[in-house]
Amino acid sequence: MVLLAGATGYLGQYILKELLEDSRDTKIVVRNTNKLSEADLQNKKLTVAKAELTQAAALKGVCTGVDTVISTVGITRQKDGLSYMDVDFQANMNLLKEAQASGVRKFVYVSVFRGNEFRDIKICAAKELFVDALKTSGLDYTIMRPNGYFSDMGEFFDMAKRGRVYLFGNGQCHINPIHGADLAKACVAAISSNEKELSLGGPDVYTFNDIARLAFSVLGKKEKIAHIPRWLCWGILGLLRTFSSSKVYGPLEFLMTVLTNEMVAPKYGNHSLKDYFEELNAGKENEQA
Repeated sequence: MVLLAGATGYLGQYILKELLEDSRDTKIVVRNTNKLSEADLQNKKLTVAKAELTQAAALKGVCTGVDTVISTVGITRQKDGLSYMDVDFQANMNLLKEAQASGVRKFVYVSVFRGNEFRDIKICAAKELFVDALKTSGLDYTIMRPNGYFSDMGEFFDMAKRGRVYLFGNGQCHINPIHGADLAKACVAAISSNEKELSLGGPDVYTFNDIARLAFSVLGKKEKIAHIPRWLCWGILGLLRTFSSSKVYGPLEFLMTVLTNEMVAPKYGNHSLKDYFEELNAGKENEQA
């Protein structure tokens, strides 16, 4: 049996679909079932455990009979009073301890591309602290390192809809973001893989300027791209780090890091970002109809 944590998130939903389509006995740990489809809830291959991963006692016995754990658990925007350390580190540690106690064979964890190089960034620090613990846990493991999801690129599409895309720096850094469906296939394949760490991105490489232009093109709008100088970005971030909490500056420092560094990972999958933007645009048009 495979236990999936984070099944209702962007990536988790695709992994759940992949597991069920592969007819694997699957257990998911969720806070509530509202985001699950009726078809999923009625699937005989699926077991649903309701628990809060940040509460260790609530997870007791959750890994009984489980061979492999897949965790996509993490937060981009801190909410409910929880920090990156509460979720990206401690929630996964709670799950890891249960996995160890239950004799789980393997743990597949989704971190971030180049995460170990960006430990000065709060979200990466929490994720990589868990990676350190996983590597010394005694369990077999695979650490997945995607460089960016299509859903993240949707933020640029949303800005384009509003009329202008704002980019940190000159927009010339590169990335090849990956669709959740493609990454899900890689995560499920990792169950039987001997690879310890896998860095991966999508099939197409873009500059961030390219992504902005693609969004405007799909929308049929005139390109309006504003570049915020790096010195100004880091100056503002320095002030936020001094006078606010990581809840405020955490998402910004991660976004700035991604947009101002080369983030090209080994290519995987076949989904097109252009197709994804066209689907978003079709959804917008359907909502207006």
